[in-house]
Amino acid sequence: AVRAEIAQAAVGLFAERGFDDTTVEDIARAVGMTKRSFFRYFPTKEDAVFAGTEVLVEQVVADLEARPADEDPWDCLHQVLRRWQERIYTSGAELAGERLIQSTPALRARLHQKRELWRNAARDVLVARSRGALDDFAADLLTNAATAVLDSVGREWVRTDGRADRAELLDRGFGALRPRLPA
Repeated sequence: AVRAEIAQAAVGLFAERGFDDTTVEDIARAVGMTKRSFFRYFPTKEDAVFAGTEVLVEQVVADLEARPADEDPWDCLHQVLRRWQERIYTSGAELAGERLIQSTPALRARLHQKRELWRNAARDVLVARSRGALDDFAADLLTNAATAVLDSVGREWVRTDGRADRAELLDRGFGALRPRLPA
């Protein structure tokens, strides 16, 4: 609960003042704690924007593992990510956070680091699920393509000021990049 409160205050301050013009002291003060206390919850101010990412990665990986064993890997990724998109992006707060990330180089870099953790975990699940039918290279291609879809969905959602249907965009992206598997 404290992490969520800090994260919410941080995103609000970043949106209001800008990421670079907001200090850790500002965030700590906004939630009634010291700078030292802030660092007990987050190693960097960038991490406050991505609170809960590690738990989310674990949950998405668990959802991938729970999908039917005979499901096509691309369809598996699509269905799991579609479900999570619907759960995560339900209010204006997410739009503000997405705008913030897209407009702040340090946050874009941190997002790519976080996504790398997810891609590696998802790759391992896809390889394990395939029982030898999918190698690391093919699974890397699929997870990288899936995150490219997520990136494009996010950019279009921000461009349309949150009016675009994220689920429809995700479906379009997964449809456009559907891999052609060898016969």
